[in-house]
Amino acid sequence: MTAPVYLDCDTGIDDALALAYLLASPLASVVGIGTVSGNVSAAVGARNTLDLLSLAGAADIPVALGAHDPLAASFHGGAPWVHGSNGVGEVELPPSGASLAAESAAGMLVRLAGEYPGELRVVAIGPLTNLAQALELDPLLPSLVESVTVMGGAALAPGNITPVAEANIWHDPEAAALVLAADWDVTLVPLDVTMTSVLEESHRQVLLASAAPVPRALGEMLGYYFRFYEGIYGRPCSAMHDPLAAALAVGAVRPALAPVVRGAVDTSDGPGRGQTVCDMRGLYAGYPEVKGARCRVVLSLGEDFAPHLVDTLLKLSPVPELI
Repeated sequence: MTAPVYLDCDTGIDDALALAYLLASPLASVVGIGTVSGNVSAAVGARNTLDLLSLAGAADIPVALGAHDPLAASFHGGAPWVHGSNGVGEVELPPSGASLAAESAAGMLVRLAGEYPGELRVVAIGPLTNLAQALELDPLLPSLVESVTVMGGAALAPGNITPVAEANIWHDPEAAALVLAADWDVTLVPLDVTMTSVLEESHRQVLLASAAPVPRALGEMLGYYFRFYEGIYGRPCSAMHDPLAAALAVGAVRPALAPVVRGAVDTSDGPGRGQTVCDMRGLYAGYPEVKGARCRVVLSLGEDFAPHLVDTLLKLSPVPELI
């Protein structure tokens, strides 16, 4: 069955992969997109999103501008050394003629949850500011959505911003704390699994050879992304953070190990700020069921995700209708 999906993103390179994946997947129907500051500002992310949708022939999907600043701080300026100054690896996308929705991202999420009660799947692949604001707008929101999948955190793996903090959580720990404490179950897709799910140069070459403009543009973007990750992996390749979260959210791939544990976020000003504190002490007993636990932490997959990702991206139409 096709699931209605609200995507909340900070459209950099891996967000672009996730968006394209959801557009191509027969399991997903993207009904709205909100942007937030993270890899780039919310405004730049919105422009990237509109341009990608147009390139994919999906300019009818509404895009709402979300929070520029995190709840308790100011936007840090993005990560141009990872995603390029424009967020998409310095690739120039054809500009879309579409306009942003009149509502905020938080308002869009609340509205869509009411339109698709019990069906809407929330996929959050940036900082969680918009989700926190939506919870404030409608405290009943958790009872209306079908699922919440968050790309973020690090359970047993090291962080990528600090020794313990992953970027999406670290950029707005206060918002992340509210999202994990809300009355809903959250699937967390942390660095534990995304850093061990790797897209190789051979996969990029397949995308570059596509006749469709979106896979080809993604292949070009990945050249920039690979150069950053070469300093981490020692070869041109990259982690697949956001598209993996999207695939897990719609059930296209399944985890091999995903215990349900208690989870919280450190909002202190000390060295632990932004840490996703997952109670992994059940490791030694095979992760028994824990009463009151709400955080499903994906730790490993049963198979390589890269072939499925590439195959799905190649399904995008080679002749989109540009506006």
